[in-house]
Amino acid sequence: MKIRWQSAVGFGAAVAATLVASSSVPQATNSNPQTDVQISVEPQQLSVVGLPCFPGNLTLTMTNTGSQDRYADLTLAPSGPLQLSRELFSSWLPAVDPDQPVSAPVEVRVPRDTEPGSYKIDLEVDKTRLTVPVQVNPLPSKDPGSNVALGEQAAASSTHGNFFLCGAVDGDKDSEHWDTLTGWNDGTRAVFPDNYDVALAQPTTINRVELYTLDSAKYPAATNGLRDWDVQVSANGTWQTVAQVRGNTAGHVTSTFAPVQATAVRILCLDGNDHTYSRIVELEVYGP
Repeated sequence: MKIRWQSAVGFGAAVAATLVASSSVPQATNSNPQTDVQISVEPQQLSVVGLPCFPGNLTLTMTNTGSQDRYADLTLAPSGPLQLSRELFSSWLPAVDPDQPVSAPVEVRVPRDTEPGSYKIDLEVDKTRLTVPVQVNPLPSKDPGSNVALGEQAAASSTHGNFFLCGAVDGDKDSEHWDTLTGWNDGTRAVFPDNYDVALAQPTTINRVELYTLDSAKYPAATNGLRDWDVQVSANGTWQTVAQVRGNTAGHVTSTFAPVQATAVRILCLDGNDHTYSRIVELEVYGP
């Protein structure tokens, strides 16, 4: 999953900066090259922060430089609290095309309470090892008035295969980036309702939701944006509707309501202007 942290705005940009590799972090290093399989990783260093929807992302690559077809197993051994989406990358590497690399993505996450510091991921194939330094940064402070949904755990009724669940809480609310897969698009064409939820880090008093639906030069909101929806909050273990929007043709809609302590926010999508999909570019949640 590739998330465009550089495009995040406001507080999102500050969080994004912690996810961009720092030149002060050592780069990946090889040791004991004793194999005909070359391994590489991009980026060669990584910084992460303990927010559920802000993983670090690596791309692993194996290349067969030998003269014989072979099967290779690349193992990944994370240190400390690092959590990987895979700890084994296996692939057949034919010698017919020895310069053809085979790649695989890996997500790197850490729990919210992870102690900031330096960690690592050891990669190994045969007797060749590659070490990727990983810096865990402190959680960014969320001051009063900041977007409490940014980077938090998202959930949805469905997600289109071309999009990512976390796309609507990644800090990028620019609809012109829609084709780069920021935002969320449901996965059930012409079937409503759909829902997009974000769990808050802790019970939080909120009174405003900002919703950015698709609205670009190529895809105007009046044609492709979200038309009808309810804003719901999870309070005392039940979902309550706190605001409703009907007949919308704008790209950005602000919903305000009486302050309520909530543990999660839901957008219950009832219809889109093209009556096909629910599309949310960004969901922001604020307190009084």
